[in-house]
Amino acid sequence: MPIHDQGYRRYLGSRSAIGRSWQVMTRTGVMSMVSKRQFIGLMLFAWAPFVVRAVQIYVSATFTQASFLAPKGETFREFLDQQGAFVFFVTIWVGAGLIANDRRANALQLYLSKPMTSAEYIAGKLAILFLFLVSVTFLPAMMLLLTQAIFAGSLTFIRNNLYLFPAITLFSLAQVLLASTTMLALSSMSKSARFVSVMYAGLFFFTTALFNALRGITGRSSFAWLSPGASLEQLGDVIFRLPPRYTMSPAIAAVTVFVLIAGSLWILMRRVRGVEIVT
Repeated sequence: MPIHDQGYRRYLGSRSAIGRSWQVMTRTGVMSMVSKRQFIGLMLFAWAPFVVRAVQIYVSATFTQASFLAPKGETFREFLDQQGAFVFFVTIWVGAGLIANDRRANALQLYLSKPMTSAEYIAGKLAILFLFLVSVTFLPAMMLLLTQAIFAGSLTFIRNNLYLFPAITLFSLAQVLLASTTMLALSSMSKSARFVSVMYAGLFFFTTALFNALRGITGRSSFAWLSPGASLEQLGDVIFRLPPRYTMSPAIAAVTVFVLIAGSLWILMRRVRGVEIVT
């Protein structure tokens, strides 16, 4: 069978813009999680508090006898506090194996051998977890605010509490970034998703127990900076214009959250890198 020399031919395929490789990874990761029925059940269950709060708002707006159920600014703070449990479970379910599974399958170098930088790889993985966490924090909180306006038939509550829009956005962002960056940093340090889950749970439970032990011994809550969860709670109270629950300075709480996020990103940049082959 003769082989014909076709010579040079111009590439006729489409070229993706540089810096968009992470979108393919994010799309694939999101679709992979959405295809799991158990995970969909968890996400639907995470919206149960929204349904309960929506019914509460409807009853307060319809029946004058139930006016004591009318929402206040702190209602949305309490709602995001409740969603913290779902943030914990969704973070473990989605994030534990995002990088650990790639490390176990030796796929990390395969990703980085393609036209994809370490930053793009991290962004793609981070976006997967970020999207799911936003869907159980920021999105239902904003929907709850919209539901209040619909049932009340006016924008009076929103006009009187305009600070809720930036407060919900800022606190949800802090909540999501803290959980997602911490989980990815831990995932990059192991090849076992189960071990990563244990490390993540241990980090938050151990630090919370340590803080509570010191508070019980000293009678002061100024050691809240030892616990990421407590620091986030303190920061949330300040953002929603509520009295802080701990005696720790809000500035220290903000620095603690920032340092944890920045430190997690630094670990990711150190752990996710290609291998240079010298010949």
